[in-house]
Amino acid sequence: MVESSRIKIYVFYYKSDYILKTDQIYQPIMAGNALLSGNKTIHGDDSGENISAKNPYYSELTGIYWVWKNTSQDVTGSCHYRRYFTALPEPAFYKLKRILYYPLGIYKKRWGLIYTEKVDRFLHRILNREQLENLLLQYDGVLPQARKLRYTVETHYRRHHNINDLKILEDVLVDLYPEYLDAYHLILKGKRLYANNMFILKDINYQEFMNWWFNVIFEFENRIDLNNYTGYQKRIIGFIAERLLNVWFEKKQLNCVELPVIYFKRLKF
Repeated sequence: MVESSRIKIYVFYYKSDYILKTDQIYQPIMAGNALLSGNKTIHGDDSGENISAKNPYYSELTGIYWVWKNTSQDVTGSCHYRRYFTALPEPAFYKLKRILYYPLGIYKKRWGLIYTEKVDRFLHRILNREQLENLLLQYDGVLPQARKLRYTVETHYRRHHNINDLKILEDVLVDLYPEYLDAYHLILKGKRLYANNMFILKDINYQEFMNWWFNVIFEFENRIDLNNYTGYQKRIIGFIAERLLNVWFEKKQLNCVELPVIYFKRLKF
């Protein structure tokens, strides 16, 4: 069993907000701290080796990179200040709502997500140390329950972003990791997507994933002009990273468990 002191799940913030009192395995990090002022309560991602200033394009990836380069533990996880893994079943009330509203097209996109404003009611449902330790006795890692898309991953990207991004990404894989092309095409033609760049991995797999992930990400950045991305699309690297995460896990075929994600709409009691 992994010692609890050697497990850390990093919670990435983008602004000062309410910090939930969770299990001690959780560590809040301010992503993009190099571009902020006034943050004195959360450790930033702008010390040591970092890419904090790239946050408008990289989103939580600047925090994930900082964790990789500046921390060490046996198990490393990534989640968001409003999104947390849970090992408990979806509450019956939410399951009933999904069944009732599914024919109307409502909640389809929320598969695997438990949306709530009731922090006090769901706080105890956040994945804790004991639950995670037990899971890691059986699995190599943890992923969020895959989103079930109406369209293929490729079509979904085309509808919301510039489809040329995926061609550039394919070219990067051809040059750097051609052995991943089959996995890449399988992901694009499928309708399941692990979203939000969330994961928990044991160190041997974590180090391999980080090295591969950022090698591809940095080369992709080298081949595009970030100035061409504005507004919502500025988060281009974060979007590309999500698809790459899926490619890596498809290729490696690790024995991972998919857990639902609690999404807190507001962090107030």
